Amino acid sequence: KESTMLKTVNSALAILKMFTREKTVWGGRELAAEMGLNHTNVYRILETLERNGFVSKDPITKQYKLGSAVWELGTIFYENLNVQEMINPHLQKLCDQTGESVFFTVLDGNETLMLTVIEPENKVKFPVTAGSRAPLYVGASYRSILAHLPENKIEDILQGELIKYTENTMTNPDDLRRDLQQIRNNGYAISHNEYTPDVVAMAVPLIIDGDILGSLTVAGPSYRINKTQQSEFIPLLQQTRDTVQWNMKKYNLTL
Repeated sequence: KESTMLKTVNSALAILKMFTREKTVWGGRELAAEMGLNHTNVYRILETLERNGFVSKDPITKQYKLGSAVWELGTIFYENLNVQEMINPHLQKLCDQTGESVFFTVLDGNETLMLTVIEPENKVKFPVTAGSRAPLYVGASYRSILAHLPENKIEDILQGELIKYTENTMTNPDDLRRDLQQIRNNGYAISHNEYTPDVVAMAVPLIIDGDILGSLTVAGPSYRINKTQQSEFIPLLQQTRDTVQWNMKKYNLTL
């Protein structure tokens, strides 16, 4: 059972969450009725919140709005927020949903940089580490980025040295152009054993205001990821990407 103090704390937090963009001002009785709480208890909590600066009361209307203490905490949160801290819980959720490794890769000049690697527990993994770099033309993680670069930059990459890392590495420029167009049409990329042997990867681009920033990837051993799983993982990838993009826009985060 919750203690009386914990119930009061939960009620206080619930009251603070009632103040939204759509509803910035509340009367005490109105708030109690909306939440189904005893109005005497609600007034006591509001008085405590007011004394500590979390709400303020209009002396004429007697209605409440959020106070300066909330703004101060929000400012501290915003100033200390960074992209990886925001993204990692979503990547961990995707790893838990798929049971496979999840990567966050960013564009860095003419190559890619692996920022985050989250791996499942108690499963066979393959060697990949945060901080590793890779060319843009090889594998789903990287081609999902390349596909959304300006045409002149794509051609610079395709006319450069294209190293064959495995038997499946795509090095023919025409084949790569066709694959890049397919990635743009589908909204995702899939690769089989291209950069690392016996690994299947699925990736989606991370695009903010029309600019490609990086990609999110689910990858695992070929024997563990069949076509059915690929079709199940791609929507999960897209949902995660959409959540990350929404948060980056909301908090004006950049890499």
